[in-house]
Amino acid sequence: MLTLNVLDQNEIAPESLVRQSLEQHAALLERCKQGQARYEDSLGWLCVDEWAGEKQLAKAEQLAASIRKTAEVFVIIGVGGSNNAARAVIEAIRPANGVEIVYAGNTLSAYALNDMLKTLDGKEVYINCIAKNFETLEPGTSFRVLRQYLVRRYGKEKAAKRILCTGTQGSSLERLCVREGYAFIQFPGNIGGRFTALSYVHLVPMAVAGIDIGALTKGALEMERTLKAQPAQDNLALRYAVLRNLYFQKGYKVELLSAFEPRLAWFFKWWEQLFAESEGKDAQGLLPITGEYTEQLHSLGQFVQDGTHLMFETFLDVKERGENDSLILGGTDVDDGFDYLDGKDFWEINKASFDATREAHSQVMPCLTLEVGALDAYHYGQLFYFFAFACYLSGEILGVNPFDQPGVEAYKNRLFAALGK
Repeated sequence: MLTLNVLDQNEIAPESLVRQSLEQHAALLERCKQGQARYEDSLGWLCVDEWAGEKQLAKAEQLAASIRKTAEVFVIIGVGGSNNAARAVIEAIRPANGVEIVYAGNTLSAYALNDMLKTLDGKEVYINCIAKNFETLEPGTSFRVLRQYLVRRYGKEKAAKRILCTGTQGSSLERLCVREGYAFIQFPGNIGGRFTALSYVHLVPMAVAGIDIGALTKGALEMERTLKAQPAQDNLALRYAVLRNLYFQKGYKVELLSAFEPRLAWFFKWWEQLFAESEGKDAQGLLPITGEYTEQLHSLGQFVQDGTHLMFETFLDVKERGENDSLILGGTDVDDGFDYLDGKDFWEINKASFDATREAHSQVMPCLTLEVGALDAYHYGQLFYFFAFACYLSGEILGVNPFDQPGVEAYKNRLFAALGK
C-alpha cells in the first residue's frame, strides 16, 4: 500500500495545521466516498467494479486474445484521457514478447503521422479508435488516415475486421461502426476521459499489450477499499489533498511531481492531465509539472534549488527492485576517477541520488514522498485510483468542479471556425 512522508523543514504546513484541516474536511471526505449527486454523470470510476468488474475483465481479455492471435502491431488512436493511462502502463511494464503498440490520434503533425505509418509496413496491423464524442480533431483525422491505410492494404472487408472502436453508445462513432461492420465497445458514459483508467478505454489496449489487467484492477480495488475505510485523520488521499491546498494558500503555485525512474515518464503525462484539467479553472489551481531525474537535476534542478520559490515537490519513490533493477558497476579498468563506486549497484547509487536530492530540496521547499511498493500492474492500479480520488477531494477543497473542462472549448471553437466546420 502507498505511504506518504513529508519533509517540511521550514514548517510551511505544520502537522497541527494539517490535522486541523483534516478534521475540517472530514464531512467532505464522507460525501466524496459516497459520491455527490451533482457529479453523478462523472463518478463511474469511484466504484472500480462498475467498469472493471469480473464481466468487464473477461470481455476485455477475450477481445484482446482474439486480436493477439493475428496482430503484430496494435495502434491506439486517442488523445489525452483516451490513451495516457494505457500508455503509462504499457511503456513501463509490457512484456518484451507482447504485441507492438503504436500511438496515433494525439497530434496534427504531418511529419509524425507519416513517421507512424512507416512503422506499420510489412506487419499485421489492427487499430482501436478511442473517442468519447468523436468530435476531437486529432483522433478523428488519424482514424481516417489509418482506416484508409488498412483498406489499401487489405481491402475494405478484411480491413473492417481489423478495426475496433471505443465510443459512447448512441454516438456518431457507434453508428459508423454499425454501417461499416467495425467492432465497437463502450466508452463509459458516466466518466470523463481523464478518469477512465479502469475501464475498457484502457483495459483492452493494456490486455492486447500483455499487461495483467486482473492485477491492475485488484490493486485499484484494494486502494478503493482502503481509502473508503480510512477516517479523515488517517486518510492518505485526504492528507495529500489537504497538503496541496494548504501549500496553495501559502503562496505556492506549482506542484512538481518527480521520480528517479524513467519508466514513470508516461505516468507523469497522465498525472499532469488529471490535475491540470481538473483544477485549472476559475483562475485557480496548482500548475502540475514533472521532473525526470536524474537527467533533469542538471537543468530543472538548478531552478528548484535556487530559483523563485513558487513550488513544492512530490516524489514518487519505488521501494522494491524488479528483476531488471540491478546492475553492479565493475571494478576499475582504467583510471577514470570513479573507483569509489567499484562494486556498487546502480540501484543503490540511484537511491543515494534520490536521498541527497530530497534532503537538498527540502531546505528550500516542502517535499512530499509517495512510496510505491513496485512498478507492476498491481501498484499502477493503486496509483490510478489514489490520484483520481485525491484529485476529486482536492478540487472540492479548492472550490472548483473537478470533472468539467470549459477552458478546453475555447481553442476548439476557434479551431473549428478556422477550418470551416
